[in-house]
Amino acid sequence: MNAVRKQETYTIEDIYALPEGERAELIDGKIYDMAPPNRRHQRISGKLHQVIANYIDSKSGECEVYSAPFAVFLNANNDIYLEPDISVICDKNKLIDDGCKGAPDWIIEIVSPTSRSMDYNKKLFKYRTAGVREYWIIDPMKQQIIVYNFEHDTFEEYSLSDKVKAGIYEDFEIDFAEISVE
Repeated sequence: MNAVRKQETYTIEDIYALPEGERAELIDGKIYDMAPPNRRHQRISGKLHQVIANYIDSKSGECEVYSAPFAVFLNANNDIYLEPDISVICDKNKLIDDGCKGAPDWIIEIVSPTSRSMDYNKKLFKYRTAGVREYWIIDPMKQQIIVYNFEHDTFEEYSLSDKVKAGIYEDFEIDFAEISVE
């Protein structure tokens, strides 16, 4: 999927005009259709949301975690509308009824065969330039996790059986061996 639609330029109004149940993202005036996630993708996303939310709750944290479909408007003119698999927002002023206005602190994307180019290239660039602090790409096909810490200009690679530390927290890591990805 992730096909680009044919019209020259689209707006946020075009996203809102999509038929019920149809999902797409808007980047620089282009609409990219999104395929429904498969069971494995949903399992990973659900477990990650649960682990992150439990950590935040255990620390009485200020941050909030959201799973797709959750709207992220990366810039002020609304020409970038994305639905990351997991978004962690620590600045409650960015939360609006429609989603998040501005860059979340931490974004996790789970790669599917149709989203590979978007997740590794286009979204990486957009998230970095928008001010996202940390971006994880989880690739079940490659059994790989790439962690970009934009605050420290680093990236690290892990396997889906490693423990991965979240850079936005001092004492939080996710043990992927405990998250069944099969």
